Amino acid sequence: MMLGLLLKDMEQKEIEYLLKRELDEILNDLEDPRVNKKLKESMRTRYKRLFKLLCRMCNEKDRTKYMLKTGEKEYR
Repeated sequence: MMLGLLLKDMEQKEIEYLLKRELDEILNDLEDPRVNKKLKESMRTRYKRLFKLLCRMCNEKDRTKYMLKTGEKEYR
């Protein structure tokens, strides 16, 4: 199923901002050694979905900051 969405520029920027904040939080939590492995796996799944959305909304330069670090699987 494919859905379409029309957004105004300001709405797109707001969604982009929310995605970036959420990805920042996930990336920080993935680096935290106190978080258990099962939780990290579900965080990676969420990261994958959100990163794909971000890829549709911004250019490559903006999204490179939110790619997983070396040693982690990168989702594209």
